[in-house]
Amino acid sequence: MNYYAERRKKIAAVMSDRSALILYSGAAPHFSEDEYFPFEVNHHFHWMTGMDRPKQALMIRKNGEKVTEILFIEEPDPGMERWIGKMPTKEQAAQTSGISDVRLIGDMDSVIGQAMDRFGVERLYMDVYRYDITDLADYNLAQALRLQQLYPAVLLSPLRPLIAPLRAVKDEEELRLMRRAGEITRQSLEEVMRRLCPGMKEYQVQAVFEGSCRYLGAEAQAFPTIAAGGKNACSMHYEENRDVLSEGSLILLDLGAKYHHYCSDISRTYPVSGTFTPRQREIYDLVLAANRAVAEAAAPGMQISKLGEIADQVLADGLIAMGMIGKPEELRKYLPHGVSHPLGMDTHDLMTADGILQPGWVITDEPGLYIDEEGFGIRIEDDLLITEDGCEVLSAGIIKEAEEIEEFMKKARLRSGEEA
Repeated sequence: MNYYAERRKKIAAVMSDRSALILYSGAAPHFSEDEYFPFEVNHHFHWMTGMDRPKQALMIRKNGEKVTEILFIEEPDPGMERWIGKMPTKEQAAQTSGISDVRLIGDMDSVIGQAMDRFGVERLYMDVYRYDITDLADYNLAQALRLQQLYPAVLLSPLRPLIAPLRAVKDEEELRLMRRAGEITRQSLEEVMRRLCPGMKEYQVQAVFEGSCRYLGAEAQAFPTIAAGGKNACSMHYEENRDVLSEGSLILLDLGAKYHHYCSDISRTYPVSGTFTPRQREIYDLVLAANRAVAEAAAPGMQISKLGEIADQVLADGLIAMGMIGKPEELRKYLPHGVSHPLGMDTHDLMTADGILQPGWVITDEPGLYIDEEGFGIRIEDDLLITEDGCEVLSAGIIKEAEEIEEFMKKARLRSGEEA
């Protein structure tokens, strides 16, 4: 409760005078005759309240030194509870969020009207983020457009510039949840290595990982699992996961558990047969060297894009030495993506506009090489916590040395043979 109150206090401090913030938890979109997509709470809303049910809302009003907070929830309905389980009461919502003034969502429009008219709100902060111009309006954007029509004289402002610098720096509670998400990911990847073998389908590898994550307490995956065998790894966001894994091939896994709304994001590349070929090992060790170089360099005060330049230098030098490219500019043939992004409640989390790393940021470290003509791709990705003087590799326990991977898989096969 204290975490959420402190976060709201920080938001209120950067709101302008005579302003209000309105944020909805959201609602699951309908997709068939009587079914809805799984509900995902608006991440800003959860970050400020700890609540995660649909049809809830938060209002913060600032007038001079006075800040007013109101939480709106659905009225518990015994008939609905018979089908979906217990709904939070006002008392429970107040205890979770630390907001003493809890009202029913049906009263919200009248409260908004009072704020606009009686209290003279001049600016309204809302979540109006849109990733792409073709995206449908989500719940918060739809509500923002509605309120803009109702109150055209009130300046509608995006919440994102206010909240991004705050969400970028993770507090101890957030780091605890992210460490747990990473630990679930570690254990589930080890289960994959124990069972990985030629003849498996990519989706079976995915099922092993995701089943283990769920068994260990993860509510969901941070993003759709990528399980790309052989040449499929040369597609950055391969989606099919239908092919059979062949003898001597590699499988590139890009995945992560989500725990209490916080994500891990890990990539590992494993030899399906248990050992790397000399050529696979040559490329693997080069990618691993770039991965290490990024972790060694990451520190506060550095621009996040600089990490990509560091990885590019290592990889370009290596490929030039192998005779695969003639100059650094040709690296993009084999590495078409960047190597770092913020991580948190979103897999691609919020960050400041200048991209300058600060203590408390969590970022990814994910160099890769994708060699279409040889039919394989390799990516090695870790999660890094920026500290006061460098970084901590949060995923250090997820083995990535080629020798460690081969030894782990060898022992797993021996145990499996003994048990058989």
